[in-house]
Amino acid sequence: MTTSDKQRQTRRLTLLALLTAISVLLGRFIMIPTPTGFLTLLDAGVYFTAFYLGSKEAALVGGLSGFLIDLLAGYPNWMVISLLAHGTQGYLAGWSGKKRFIGLVLATLAMVGVYFIASVYMYGLGASLAGIWGNLLQNVLGMLVGYLLSRAFNR
Repeated sequence: MTTSDKQRQTRRLTLLALLTAISVLLGRFIMIPTPTGFLTLLDAGVYFTAFYLGSKEAALVGGLSGFLIDLLAGYPNWMVISLLAHGTQGYLAGWSGKKRFIGLVLATLAMVGVYFIASVYMYGLGASLAGIWGNLLQNVLGMLVGYLLSRAFNR
């Protein structure tokens, strides 16, 4: 590996670490109250990374961010679930070209679906059904904010 390859790899890892840290901050400290809990902007970081860098990077940032937020918030039972939900969300959202729309729909279904299934197992069907709208709204808000930020950065 040449020096320029090492420098490029170091820059890329640094960028992914910064995007993960920003996503954790957005998800942990910016909370929008709702009747059933709160929305965070974690998904904005996931979608920004997906639109700006692509699938693999968004899967990494999404999975690590979700995992770390639950660790910091004191919800260790959700850490692996969030890793799976937001990692899959990021990977699918990063699809490009003609697959972009399908990827965004699947990313939404994956995130909401993983949390729904985990909630059924942990808390029962009633709690799971109540959580769908909040997760869906958080996803759509994150998609919108992530898209707008990526457009601003691409200019």
